[in-house]
Amino acid sequence: MELYSPIHNEDTVSVKVDIRVVGAGSDGYVEDAWDLKEQIRTRDGVLKQRRGFFTDAYRRSTVHVAFVDDELVGFVAARRDGYILFLAVAPEHRGDGLGEQLVARVVDDHATVTCHARTTNENALEFYEHLGFEIKRRIDNYYEDGGDAYYLKLGTDAGIAERLSDIIRG
Repeated sequence: MELYSPIHNEDTVSVKVDIRVVGAGSDGYVEDAWDLKEQIRTRDGVLKQRRGFFTDAYRRSTVHVAFVDDELVGFVAARRDGYILFLAVAPEHRGDGLGEQLVARVVDDHATVTCHARTTNENALEFYEHLGFEIKRRIDNYYEDGGDAYYLKLGTDAGIAERLSDIIRG
């Protein structure tokens, strides 16, 4: 499935985004996704996973990958229960609505959407809360490096899920 959605940022008037679906069991674009994740890890200190874990989780998930001019600029990987394993957007495309579009794909496919976010990752927490996710609990020492996490769930307000679903329909 390919979808072209315009996104806007301060530097450009409109950019065409091509969002493709990689079904579970496939490793299509896994190398590009790993490279983007590693760029973000180096820059922001988040998305710290071992390569084997990342690759295995990617292959077991449905992944929506976003491209601008044939360059992978974002992706979301979700398990079949609607749990978001990974969400990554290239720094130069943050604030363009791309993250919302990717999460909307997950919302459109699942009745319930959940994820974890580091308690110290204020950008991610603000983003998820903006979309209507609620912090359900804190989990100490959740991450391999001892970092704490919040478990988040998309609010039960049907209007939130409908609004996100509407994003992908235009």
